[in-house]
Amino acid sequence: MNPIDDIYEDPDGPPAWEPAKTGTAMHILIVEDDENTAAYMAAGLTQSGHLVDRSADGRDGLFMATGGDFDAIVVDRMLPSLDGLSLVQALRAAKVVTPVLFLSALGQVDDRVKGLRAGGDDYLTKPFAFSELLARIEALARRSSAPAVQTHLAVGDLELDLLSRQVKRAGQAIELQPREFRLLEYLMRHSGQVVTRTMLLEGVWDYHFDPQTNVIDVHISRLRQKIDKGFDRPLLHTVRGAGYALRAGA
Repeated sequence: MNPIDDIYEDPDGPPAWEPAKTGTAMHILIVEDDENTAAYMAAGLTQSGHLVDRSADGRDGLFMATGGDFDAIVVDRMLPSLDGLSLVQALRAAKVVTPVLFLSALGQVDDRVKGLRAGGDDYLTKPFAFSELLARIEALARRSSAPAVQTHLAVGDLELDLLSRQVKRAGQAIELQPREFRLLEYLMRHSGQVVTRTMLLEGVWDYHFDPQTNVIDVHISRLRQKIDKGFDRPLLHTVRGAGYALRAGA
């Protein structure tokens, strides 16, 4: 039985949906060796306003995926010449980051885990509804177009890595307490700007009122000792009557 027969009103007729235009057109590659399934997806995606390329062979699909400018790729697990897992692993090894949706009749947890660990971004099992396929492709495209979160900050020779939680200046490691780390991150994200006490209270301490303590002054002093003491040029400056500024220039 064709894996998508159950979502046709007539298995020998056209798909039983009336797709709506979804906004921005996408360029989508389908790598699927089952002609009926591939034709069904291509027809629906085309009617939804998207440009679709198809391949029925794993090696050919890999060649197209590495050479084309696609917004999303739909890959079947079981393919001739090169299986879907190997195809996606090769894509990721080639630094191709195009979102991949695995499509497969293999729907056990282990199968889905293998697909995701191979480099897939999502996994949809057969039989499937076209509306879900389209929604998942759109979600992948939105995710990939979102601006990347900056995890490495630098001001002059001062560096902060949010993933490793490491701080270095001129290559020398600096140990910070959690609140000091958060304070430095905030200052670095606003480097070159004057940061007021109110901004620090809200952005670092999550206070929406002034507790009338010297907590900011104490932490600024400690931070200054750690990132500036022993170095030729200070980075953390007090702006009288306004606040503080972290900047590489004088």
